[in-house]
Formats: sequence, structure tokens, C-alpha cells
Amino acid sequence: MAANNRRMSGKKGAQVGSGGQRRRGLEGKGPTPPAEMRKGHAKQRAANAKVRRSQGRPPQGKRGGRSASEMVVGRNPVVEALREGVPATMLYVQQFIDSDERVREALQLAGERGGIHLMEAPRPELDRMTNGLNHQGLVLQVPPYEYAHPEDLLAAAADAGEDALIVALDGVTDPRNLGAVVRSVSAFGGHGVVVPERRAAGMTAGAWKTSAGTAARTPVARATNLTRALEQYKKAGVVVVGLAADAEAEVGEVDALSGPVVIVVGSEGKGLSRLVGETCDFRVRIPMPGGAESLNAGVAAGVVLYETARRRA
Repeated sequence: MAANNRRMSGKKGAQVGSGGQRRRGLEGKGPTPPAEMRKGHAKQRAANAKVRRSQGRPPQGKRGGRSASEMVVGRNPVVEALREGVPATMLYVQQFIDSDERVREALQLAGERGGIHLMEAPRPELDRMTNGLNHQGLVLQVPPYEYAHPEDLLAAAADAGEDALIVALDGVTDPRNLGAVVRSVSAFGGHGVVVPERRAAGMTAGAWKTSAGTAARTPVARATNLTRALEQYKKAGVVVVGLAADAEAEVGEVDALSGPVVIVVGSEGKGLSRLVGETCDFRVRIPMPGGAESLNAGVAAGVVLYETARRRA
């Protein structure tokens, strides 16, 4: 019996009293604050985005993440990037370089734009920076791109008093297609583009060039999970329309394009992924009397954006 008492004596018994914790736990915490004041709520994020825009800050924010910095290598690519207004922070020029028209134009464009630092570097240093690529004595450093959050695009539409018009890309890996879509969204009054965080094209220098400068005013948002982002859009009252070659309905037959809509474009080869396709409210196809099997993402998005703008005019 004594042994049993010794074993039981080591057990923690009930505490005497609660120090008022139970009583305080039963006390009310006051009325529920409005959605705009609740941390993490969609309306609070939209309100914060509105404040940033009113202060003249760009719509892109850290909440969507940042891409890695990029190097544009070679005389022709560097000159083309500077001509097209690709953001840049540094132009590296090889010491004792044999100057030609492209080198002189690159230096002139960098000087005229301002904000681009010029740095002379020996050839071995440029070889190291570019991993041995044929840089021809010119290397342009492109800063990381600041992605928006998908909900920022809805906030931009609300601020403009317009129905949301957004394009989401599913499985599009060519940056030039992304740049073409950004250009079309800007041309037809859209509010931005959404891309997945993984296995998708990002805003590289190539995408900037293809966008013809429109990427400076058309935000690109990055979603950790595209399917989840589309579901959030649906909860906000936005119709999700996916393009699929095997869809029964044609683009011109869908009345949903007249209201708030997200147009989802898949890759040229595989189309929409299964989960994204199942998330769409409608799946439509673009009629092609010429017999082509598919269009690339940039062209397909442009066709549907034109039809949407025509209906809203």
C-alpha cells in the first residue's frame, strides 16, 4: 500500500483555484469589428491595396512575392531590352571593349533613362557573372519583379467602378506568351493577369519586351495555388470561364462575358489542367473555320478579350 501511495504521490493533482482565468475567459470581447479592420480578411487586404494606390505606389506588392533578379546578356538583347523599357538597375560594360553602334546605343539609352548605373568590369568578371555565356561585353541587370496579389486585381476593378476583367494562365511556360497576354489585357481594358507560382512563365525580361511597355501599368499577380485563387474569385461573384478546344459552347454564346469574369487560358499543347477545368463555371471554345487545332495563349486571350470588350462597349 505504501508503494502505491508513493507512485500516486508523483501525479499532478487538480490546481486549487484558477486565478480568475476562467471568469475572464467567459467575459465578452466586444462587438465583432468590421471586415475592413479584421486582420487577414479579404476586405482588409482590398482596403490596404486601395490606400497604396491613393498614395501613388504601384499596384504590385510584396504579398504576391518577388522573382529573382535576371541578367540580359549580349549586345543585341541588351539594346532591345533598353529600347522596350525593360526595368534595369545596372549596365555592365567590359573594360577596353571594342565599341560599335550597339555599344554606343546601349550607353546612350541607359544614360537617357536615368536610374541605371554604369559599371566597367574586366572580361573574367563578366564571364563569371554570366556563367560563361557569350555576353559580347554587355550585361544588363534586371531587378526582381514585384508581383501583385490576386485580390488586388479585384480591388482595382472596384476602385474603377468596373466589372472585373482578369486573365489567368494555366500551364503557360513561355514568357513571350505571358507578355503578349499582358499587352492584350491592357489594350482591352482588363485589370490584370494571374499566373501560378510554380511551373509557369514569370515576368522575365522577355515577357517585358513582348508586353511592349504595358507591363508597367498592368499588374501581374502570382497565386500559390491557381485553383484556390479561382475559387476565391467565384466567392467574390466573378464568373470563371475556361478556354477548351473540346467545349460545346462557343465564345460568342456565353453571356457571362458581359459581367465580372476571369478568363482562364491553358497551354497550347495540354490545355487546361483537370482541377482548373473542373473549377471553371463555363468551358468555351473559339470557333476556327480554318481548321487549326489550337491557338497559342497570347492569341487566344486576345480573341476572347476582344469579344468581352465588344459586349461591354
